[in-house]
Amino acid sequence: MVTLRVIRGDGENAPEREPGARQREIAPLPAPPPERQRETIAAKLRARAHGAWALIAHSLSARLLLLTIFYVLLTEVLILLPTLGRYHRSLLESHIASAEIAILPFTEAGGAQLSEGLRQELLARAGAAAVMLMRPDQSELFLAHEEPGHFDRTIDLREQGLVPQIADAIDCFVAGGNRTLRVIAATRIIHAKAIETITDERPIRADLVSYADRVVLVALVISLATGLLVFLSLYAVLVRPMGRLTRAMIRFREDPEDSSRIVQASERRDEIGQAERELASMQRDISDSLHQRARLAALGGAVAKIQHDLRNILASAQLASDRLARIDDPVVQRLAMRIVTSLDHAVTLATRTMRFGRADEHPPKRERFPLAPLIDEVADAAIAGDTAEATILFANRVDPTLEARADREQLFRLLLNLIRNAAEAAKARDGGQIEVNAARENATLSIRIRDNGSGIPEVVRAKLFQPFAASTRSAGTGLGLAIARDLARAHQGDVVLESTGDSGTCFRIDLPV
Repeated sequence: MVTLRVIRGDGENAPEREPGARQREIAPLPAPPPERQRETIAAKLRARAHGAWALIAHSLSARLLLLTIFYVLLTEVLILLPTLGRYHRSLLESHIASAEIAILPFTEAGGAQLSEGLRQELLARAGAAAVMLMRPDQSELFLAHEEPGHFDRTIDLREQGLVPQIADAIDCFVAGGNRTLRVIAATRIIHAKAIETITDERPIRADLVSYADRVVLVALVISLATGLLVFLSLYAVLVRPMGRLTRAMIRFREDPEDSSRIVQASERRDEIGQAERELASMQRDISDSLHQRARLAALGGAVAKIQHDLRNILASAQLASDRLARIDDPVVQRLAMRIVTSLDHAVTLATRTMRFGRADEHPPKRERFPLAPLIDEVADAAIAGDTAEATILFANRVDPTLEARADREQLFRLLLNLIRNAAEAAKARDGGQIEVNAARENATLSIRIRDNGSGIPEVVRAKLFQPFAASTRSAGTGLGLAIARDLARAHQGDVVLESTGDSGTCFRIDLPV
């Protein structure tokens, strides 16, 4: 046994270096220059910004949040403008009220005895350079210092609506700050019509800007809160279920034949729940259709493999039946005819299955021929061979002079499938009956095949013409009606279930003439 001991560290058991051994040291990598570091950081920031923009541009949730915030902000702006207009007017009215209080003592009896310094102090505190009180007979001017030489803008508050208020507020924001205003308003001083004041606009604009900042901040908070609440609500109600549906569709697309990938519909009663149920139903139909196609492919492959061997077996059986037919014994001849008929049906069944699985069914070769003899021939093949042990009354009520224009071989196969099904339904009752009628209706030849069986169950009717899905017999393949409809539609016609119930079933074949 070989023992490997690994000793780490620089202690007593550490291996000693040989005196002549060269020690190789690993030098650290040089740090990149500062310019390169800044470029790397900038590239990372650009990549993150690009990823965030991609999320916003392609994510329903992000776009929904942005749209909600935008619309709330737009609403706030529509509310903000009238609010600013009214606040600007209230600021002007406040200056007017201060001017009225400043000059009120001088308008009463004995006001002339008050000192000029007091008047100037009061007007200065009111923020007015000059105040004029207009009476019916005269006007009084009160000056803080000296008479103003000019004013930049006149605002009359006596007849000012909402739109002029908004315009004055916007003008104060845009062009205000260093202007002198002349403000005219109605007054509450007795025996006076109006009052006007000359005032500096800077304190008014400062108050308006401060108020606007507070309103905008509140609007932003409300917008973000409202947008977030609306976003969370819509995300829970719409976006999240839509994402679940999208993921379910992607998962189902990866393997549509896997039944476990079908979406599980919720119990919601709204449009999302309806969409989930419809999607689940559609996925089930697609999965069932793919399963049927897989079974058809497997069936076609299996039949193709045994077709050669089956023909050899049937050829040997036909040779034996031909020899039996030469015997003069009537019983043997009758049995030989039964054997021949059964062999023909076996060949027909195998050929029919092969043709259904093939995609190269030849188009109909139309020709005119009497319909009644073809129906008798089909009845002999469908009833005498398979249901000879049962007593079935077959009535061919087709006019002998009525002609059909179709591919005779394909119409034979079409009628054989329907009459065989009618015979299977009729033999389940005592006194089974099958009746065939035909008539021209405008440009259509309608052939009706009616039996007196027990009818088709409700659960089978929904998938009556689907392969492998509509057989009511344990030994049936479920291909007969599917083949019949394909052959009829190849003639630009159709096969429809006209009626069914306890009294029997009627199928109608429509062929253009």
